[in-house]
Amino acid sequence: MTTIHIGCGAGFANDRPDAGLRLAQDLARRSGRRYLMYELLAERTLAEAQLRKQADPRAGYAARLFDFLQPVLDTCIEAGIPIVTNGGAANPRAAAERLRAELGGRHAGLRIACVLGDDLMGMDRRRLGQWLDLGDPRDELVSANVYSGADGIVRALDEGAAIVLCGRVADPSLAVGPIRHALGWAADDWERMAIATVAGHLLECCTQATGGYFAHPGLKEVPDPANLGCPIAEVAADGRLVITKTAGSGGCVSERTVKEQLLYEVHDPRRYLTPDVVLDLGAARVEAIGADRVAVGGIHGHPRPDTLKGLAGVRGLWFGEAEISYAGAGAVARARLAREILLQRFDLLAPGVQPWIDLAGVASLFNDARGDYLARRLDLAPEVDDVRVRVGLVHRDRALIETLLAEVESLYTNGPAGGGGVRRHIGESIATRDFLIPREAIETRLEWY
Repeated sequence: MTTIHIGCGAGFANDRPDAGLRLAQDLARRSGRRYLMYELLAERTLAEAQLRKQADPRAGYAARLFDFLQPVLDTCIEAGIPIVTNGGAANPRAAAERLRAELGGRHAGLRIACVLGDDLMGMDRRRLGQWLDLGDPRDELVSANVYSGADGIVRALDEGAAIVLCGRVADPSLAVGPIRHALGWAADDWERMAIATVAGHLLECCTQATGGYFAHPGLKEVPDPANLGCPIAEVAADGRLVITKTAGSGGCVSERTVKEQLLYEVHDPRRYLTPDVVLDLGAARVEAIGADRVAVGGIHGHPRPDTLKGLAGVRGLWFGEAEISYAGAGAVARARLAREILLQRFDLLAPGVQPWIDLAGVASLFNDARGDYLARRLDLAPEVDDVRVRVGLVHRDRALIETLLAEVESLYTNGPAGGGGVRRHIGESIATRDFLIPREAIETRLEWY
């Protein structure tokens, strides 16, 4: 029975490169076909990458892509482990050119594939407007990408790619591609595509399946959480799926870690839409079969959607925040007074602008824009001696935001006693807009380096 091994070395752009190196070394010791994937994109990442590409045509791939690739390249190439990543982001070509240059004379026959077609910025604006409504005419489109499926990855691996650099391919598809390639599963075998997609979904957030984003002291203990191991999916030709992790690493793979990741960001467990299949988890089974080994079964699939999700990044807004602290006796009362002063000053200087004001130590994460939760908490708040006032503002007028943030700093001399530690920051706010686009409107293609 053929069984392949796929490991995920990163679940977002600023994950830990050293964990991926230990994973690559583990995969190199295994027999059979092995693959290493890196998931490096979030929803706003591509807009940021497009801005870097506009500033420098040699940039625009994931900012830390080579922090992940460089440590594992020789290990993977020598062991015959293809690497698949969406770290090409807005500029897979530039990433491929840099990779080829850094390899120099080493591995001269190595094939590097770029999977292209997800980037819609070159599409005629009137045609794109059939599916994407920008809304406010002042908004500037900085990125527009479609979540493509595994087809381009499969073609690249079938044609001998050792490294596959993608843009906005859907996260699970980074594993679906190698599985289809290695096991010969048909793209319209919906039950098999569902199994492959579950494997990718369990891998895509990396150590979230092995104890990351999971630990809760006293309720859910995780061994050695400072050295979490990356997840590995073992996929058999008959559809059996087992999740495990890097040998000798921290963390754990248990029924609970797998269940949490299985349902993570799934809007409808019985009808989870992906580019490769409509996934049905309604009868899913999760069973521990050994130390850090969990089998997943009962997965079903339905024909893939006729449309694909698109995501646009739009600029035109600014985000500002400022903070000031109050400590010692009466800290809550002084922070409360600071908030009241700021609300009055903002109403005077910018009527209609709604600031978001938190009092960390009283109400922050559970707060709301109008401050209703904060008001309730203030009436019940115990006396604490460390409170930080945080103000957040979003507006099109940067100068207005700067004026309002200065009001926070002015509390030094115009506010309650003992305020200190002021911090101010302003930056561009990139909004995202999603849309649906017909599958046939997208052409996936390969370029080789």
